[in-house]
Amino acid sequence: MDLPEMRLLYSAVVLAEELNFTRAAKRLCVDQTTLTHRINDLEAVFGFQIFNRNHQAVELTAKGAQLIAELRKGVTYIEDAVSLVTKAAQDAGEVLNFGRTAYTDPWLPSLVESIRLPLYPATRIRWWSHTSPDLAREVMEGRLDLALMTGIPDTPKLSCLKVAEHPFYIAMSLRDPLAARRDLRLSDLDSRVWVLFAKHVSPYLYEAIVREASKLGISHAELHHVTSADEAVPLILQHDGLAFLNRSGAWRIAVDGITMRPLAEPELMLVTKLAARANSSSRLVRDFVKATARKLASLRKPAQPQLGVSA
Repeated sequence: MDLPEMRLLYSAVVLAEELNFTRAAKRLCVDQTTLTHRINDLEAVFGFQIFNRNHQAVELTAKGAQLIAELRKGVTYIEDAVSLVTKAAQDAGEVLNFGRTAYTDPWLPSLVESIRLPLYPATRIRWWSHTSPDLAREVMEGRLDLALMTGIPDTPKLSCLKVAEHPFYIAMSLRDPLAARRDLRLSDLDSRVWVLFAKHVSPYLYEAIVREASKLGISHAELHHVTSADEAVPLILQHDGLAFLNRSGAWRIAVDGITMRPLAEPELMLVTKLAARANSSSRLVRDFVKATARKLASLRKPAQPQLGVSA
């Protein structure tokens, strides 16, 4: 048996709901004669009577009731599918407001820009730059959809995906004896001039450094605060300072007499997360986070060795 046309099936469902040709025809935007022809055609396809009808009433037959019950499931499924596609089309041109810090590793925004979502092909990324604490607050308050944040404690108000983990880097003069080391420990920095980002830039990371140093019995001879890596340059060159920076910030100033070494302290790792509001109802945001996770997994997958084929 050939499948009947969708318009015939839908007409039967509407008539079963209304049990009145006049009301059903009005819902379908057709005249009653057209509706009658559709029901007759459908009954001819199935080979049994779906409705008992006369001038006074319309009723479902026993077989008709079974058929309509199954057709309703199909119609509901199709309506949901149409709604989903329509919503996706409406969202396709939406903008994702995305936060990052001034010193977010450049490869991470590049990764974000490379994400493609089949249901949202025209989505654009609009970037906003703030400190990590500001980004966390703006995501939680709904002013940003997503953000790349470093050094933020876990909170039930944010749903986070870990995207990168790096050590601190210590920027120092090329003349500094520590420049001969491959990496450094906090004990190597004891009684030296320290340069830290001001506490308001990242309270969590600031406190982590102070807490770990105190635990190990390590202190600084002097302490200077900056709000950008560039501000650390004269403190390094003129005061033999040791600046605690992230990798991109250290690379930025590692010229003209300044070098950098990783700080090998497992308790002081810089963890960068992709964060969204925990109670976000946006499917676009959820799909974007899932796509990012898949992208990261594919990048971390070890390359398969290729075997040579002998002739």
